[in-house]
Amino acid sequence: MKFTWKKYLLIGVVGLTMGSCSNFEEINTNPNAATKASAPLLATTLILDISRNSLGSIGSMMNGKSIIRMEFPENAQYNYLGRASFDGLTVLNNVEKMIALSPEGAYKNSYTALGKFVKAYKFFWLSMQVGDIPYAEALLGEKGTLNPAYSTQKEVMAGVLNELEEADKLFAAGIKFDGDPIYGGDITKWRKFVNTFELQVLLHLYRKTGEADLKVKERFNAIVTGKPIFESNADNFQLVYADLAGQRYPFYKLGNTTRLYTMMTNVVVDKLKALDDYRLFYYADPSPVKTAKGAAVDSWDSYLGYDPSMVYAELTTIFGGKDYSNVNSRYLELANAEPVYVLSYAMLKFMLAEAAVRGWITSPASTHYTDGIKASMKFTAGFTPDNVLFHHNRKMTDAYIDSYVASDKVKLKTTAGEQVQLEQIITQRYLSTFMLHAPFDAYFENRRTGFPVFPINPKSNLNVPADKLPVRWQYPQKELDYNTANVNSALQSQYSGNDDFNQTMWILK
Repeated sequence: MKFTWKKYLLIGVVGLTMGSCSNFEEINTNPNAATKASAPLLATTLILDISRNSLGSIGSMMNGKSIIRMEFPENAQYNYLGRASFDGLTVLNNVEKMIALSPEGAYKNSYTALGKFVKAYKFFWLSMQVGDIPYAEALLGEKGTLNPAYSTQKEVMAGVLNELEEADKLFAAGIKFDGDPIYGGDITKWRKFVNTFELQVLLHLYRKTGEADLKVKERFNAIVTGKPIFESNADNFQLVYADLAGQRYPFYKLGNTTRLYTMMTNVVVDKLKALDDYRLFYYADPSPVKTAKGAAVDSWDSYLGYDPSMVYAELTTIFGGKDYSNVNSRYLELANAEPVYVLSYAMLKFMLAEAAVRGWITSPASTHYTDGIKASMKFTAGFTPDNVLFHHNRKMTDAYIDSYVASDKVKLKTTAGEQVQLEQIITQRYLSTFMLHAPFDAYFENRRTGFPVFPINPKSNLNVPADKLPVRWQYPQKELDYNTANVNSALQSQYSGNDDFNQTMWILK
């Protein structure tokens, strides 16, 4: 959806300032404040907080092996995750204030639902990074709990699922609300987002179907059969850009040097080539060395990606020779190149395809899989101008898309084993999210399923042992310094006291 950024950027900045202060009443009376606090203003703060996590996440793309960055050796490219941060929870202090400032009745239902969703979203992804986290006792600093105890990851996940289900019910009893820069306060679209996100959470819990109290499969099926979920690309939770100050696409060339140092990876390029997938020509530019020698811009051979695990010194030689593909010029040249999203209709369809393969739902996996591919291709084609510089004479027409999903290389192998089908589904999900910045989606999918397969090079891997990818972030240094007893207790109960990158958290067991 399109919206006016100027208004929301202003109140978003004000809201974030409020989130960092402890005296809320002082903010309301501060003569230097740009505006008085209100439920819509705080709603904007919360929504922009969860959406901005998807903006320009070059680190997430390097971590997901879709982009190489050559300005210097990058930790994310070479599998060093570092320490997580709990600072992102601070904005949740605005939730209760937003609810308190909202009028009684249906409006309060909508703002309460929004607060429950944002809390669930933030706590879920934080727990996905480290495992156990402060949850039941989090955000109680104003009530005197300065050193919150840790909840187990199972307790966090149970809480997240309950919050999401309560959010859906409250939105259903709510009304269109102000302060929403994504959906314009449309509660139906919010219900679709909440329920689609819950499906994502449940798939991450696929190893826990034996936990009777979580009811993973039952919850998943109940949502698919009885609740609103995404129905098209129009439901994507995404930000749309415009050629106005503060509203331009994150990689737009104005004041941006990022593209000077980027290269395509073979993880993306080689898979697109193997599938005869025209998205290659929309995602990448041909090698300038190849075209200078007379190669056509629509030739598959003109596109080269390299191993992102290659030793940096070896990559610098290739980078200096310029015989590689960079990301497509449209990302640099178009101020409104394409929206970036946190969660999309295409991602949902691939989730449904996986659930069908696992036997959680009865609808055909192949239908969901095909729908997901079509949604991805139509999204990309729809936001790309008809310019040879951007599609390189390989236009993704409806006829091409239909022929692609019908090809033997692409069709879901319904007679093959579950792992073969899962690899196809997750690979297509991976290809659908290129440059769209769903935060760390590729990493978490690889960690969860083993797909897509990422290269590991012991000569460049910063993880120890060097033949493995890390599976978690370390706890924040602030926790070790100021909440020592509680974080150490969590480390002992989960990882025998070892806060390293290779310890297996509950959700992965």
